Amino acid sequence: MRRNKWRGTILFVVILTVMGLTVGLRLYGAGQPTASSHAVSLPPSASPSASATPSASAPAASAAPAATPSPSAAPVAAAKKVDGAVEQTPYGPIQVELTYTGTRITAVTELQAPNDRGRSVEINAQAGPILEQEVLSSQSAKIDTVSGATYTSDGYAQSVQSAIDKS
Repeated sequence: MRRNKWRGTILFVVILTVMGLTVGLRLYGAGQPTASSHAVSLPPSASPSASATPSASAPAASAAPAATPSPSAAPVAAAKKVDGAVEQTPYGPIQVELTYTGTRITAVTELQAPNDRGRSVEINAQAGPILEQEVLSSQSAKIDTVSGATYTSDGYAQSVQSAIDKS
């Protein structure tokens, strides 16, 4: 009975994660709540005051709003990939790769995950997306442990930290 309860909870978390919602599971109060900032700032030439005020040297009748640069014209930071260390867990190795754009972690890829047993594959399939979202939202290795995937969570966090240390 208790086992089915956890399966339902894990399935619910996976469904929420797939739908794009960030879900942080906490085990024994590990870690602090994470928050993600999605603030967008406009370049100075795109601010309302820059395009609404005509310059003093141009006649008012012929003043056209300043052209805003297209998104493709803005310089794009090259993506840099950094592999974390291979961390051994009781069920097998785990290793991640971080993709940086500038100084921000923009992607986390599992290069290795425990797969020696069917149950290990099942646990990692459920925990992997949650741990990835935790890293992306916290921008660090200080992530919450996923209930039922403690070893995977610990190894994942250690591999992330080693990649951060390398970058």
